[in-house]
Amino acid sequence: MSLNNLRQRIDALDDQIVERLGARLNLVREVAVLKQQSATPVMQPSRVDEVKARCRARGAPLELRGEFVDALYDLIIGEACRIEYEAMSGTE
Repeated sequence: MSLNNLRQRIDALDDQIVERLGARLNLVREVAVLKQQSATPVMQPSRVDEVKARCRARGAPLELRGEFVDALYDLIIGEACRIEYEAMSGTE
């Protein structure tokens, strides 16, 4: 396998990651509507802990360091909260 072939495979995986992130954040917009209707706060620390723990556990057998998974999900959850706040305030 050549370097170029490996890079193409990485690029294909990157495309999938971006598409999945887009799908996840689209669901966040739907969550924002339900949270607003039920007066549920955007930030729910117990849910954040639950998501990060689940993803760390899923990543461990794949040799993903827990610190990496936590940092990644800090970014993802931060963006999700930003989107929720904007959707709930009508600025999105």
